[in-house]
Formats: sequence, structure tokens, C-alpha cells
Amino acid sequence: MASDRSRTSISAWRPPVPGIAEVFHAHFTDHAYPAHTHDTWDLMILDDGSVDFALDRRRHGATGTAGVLLLPPGVPHDGRTVTASGFRKRNLYLDDSVLPQRLAGRAVDAPVLSDGLLRHRIDQLHAALVHPEDAFEAESRLSFISERLCFHLDALQPRAPGREANRLAAELRELLDARIRAGISLGEAAAILHAHPTHLIRCFKQTYGLPPHAYLTGKRIDLARRLLLGGHRPAEVATTVGFHDQAHLNRHFTRHVGTTPARYKRTGPGLPQLLPEPASGARSRSPR
Repeated sequence: MASDRSRTSISAWRPPVPGIAEVFHAHFTDHAYPAHTHDTWDLMILDDGSVDFALDRRRHGATGTAGVLLLPPGVPHDGRTVTASGFRKRNLYLDDSVLPQRLAGRAVDAPVLSDGLLRHRIDQLHAALVHPEDAFEAESRLSFISERLCFHLDALQPRAPGREANRLAAELRELLDARIRAGISLGEAAAILHAHPTHLIRCFKQTYGLPPHAYLTGKRIDLARRLLLGGHRPAEVATTVGFHDQAHLNRHFTRHVGTTPARYKRTGPGLPQLLPEPASGARSRSPR
């Protein structure tokens, strides 16, 4: 078997636990996530290594096994490896039954939580989630995690209204959210919103931190992940979520998730998919 430096492993599944949309375990040695958003909260712990990420255009770092990362829904973020050995992580994607979206603004400025007890509880939850028959235990552990996360978020000051209040950008975002599958042309959006196309793009990027096309691609990838974990075939998923074909889905999915849709679909609890790293000449580049 190849060494850790030459291999990447990914395991993803949807557990039978209300509130958890996806469990995602990964070891990345050379990967850079492009800027994207999620509809869910992203709760992450590191098991090894370091990660560098930007949340709402402000860079943060996390190293070792002490902290907990909490990324709120709807806020652009990226991520990249820092060292040659990469990092190992475990993610939980949580819906608003676990944490209400009204708390998202409180999490933007302080996404790294130093809480050993919280990290220990998250580690215990991941151990239970590997076994579907332990769903009741997992629900119990999740309830304590939710309580402690709310404690942290309630202690933070809410972010004052600012870029998020931009009316034109918000209206474009509503259009994109309503047409994830069908899509919309820039010209049509500009006509509906009575705005010049380039002004519309600048306004959206200034408000949300990424251009409209990148936001729409991220939403489609999120939907694709849910469908793949639900048992749908990649070719079917590609057209269902709005990509031209499976090759189009493959290209964007690999950039966002670090593996192809077919390999992602075959993973599960305790069954990581080992993936060869790209050749040295095709090293991932961090987003600018």
C-alpha cells in the first residue's frame, strides 16, 4: 500500500440520525477547496495536521487536535492543506434542527472553538455514527453537542448588519436558490432585477464573497452529495442538479469534495475510499 503522502482517503455517509445531513471523514495530503457555501452547519474536528481556511474573506488556521471548527450556513469559505503530510478531519453537516440559522451571524468571526469537552463529545459521536445500530446513542450525544454549541454561540456578539443587507445581491441570491436545477442566464437575471450584468456580479461578490456562478456551483454540489448518498447514480445526478453531463459534474465535484462522484458514492462508515494523489505537476492551487 502506498504511504500516507501518496494516498488520500475519504468516507462519507448519511446516518439514520435526525439533524445530521452527512458524515464526512477524510485524509487530504494536497487539496484546496474553492470558495463555496453550504445550506448546513459544518462542524469539524482535526485528528492530525493543520488546515488553513478563509471564512467570509478572513483567514483562519487550526492545528492539532485541540480545537473545534464551526462554519455557519450560507457563508463562503475555502480550505487548503498547509504541510506535506496534509491533515485528517471528521466533519458533521448539521441542519437547523440542531442549530438554528439565526445564529449563523454569531459564528462568522469566531469559527474556531477551544473546548476540550466539546471536542471529546464530538469524537464520541463519530464513534457511535460508524455503527447504524447505535443511532439512539448518537442522538443522545448530538443533543449534548447542540446544547454546548448554542452556549458558545449565545456568548458571542451578533454581527451588525452590513454587506448581508445589500438588497440587489440578496435578490439575486434568492433567484439562484430558486433555480438551482434549471439555472438562469446572467442576462435573464439582470433583466429581472433591472440591473447591468457586471454591476450585478460586482454587487453579489462584494456582499457574499464569491461570484454568482461559484455560489450556484456550490449549491449544486451540495445537492449532488445528498442525492449520491441517497443511492442515485452519478449520471442521473448530474442532470438532475443542473450540470450539463456527468463529465461536467465530475470536474466540479472533484474540485469541491476531493474525489469523483462515483468514488464518493461507494464510501460509507468504516469503508474509506483510497484515492491516488494527482501527479506532482498537477498540484492543487489554493483559491485567490
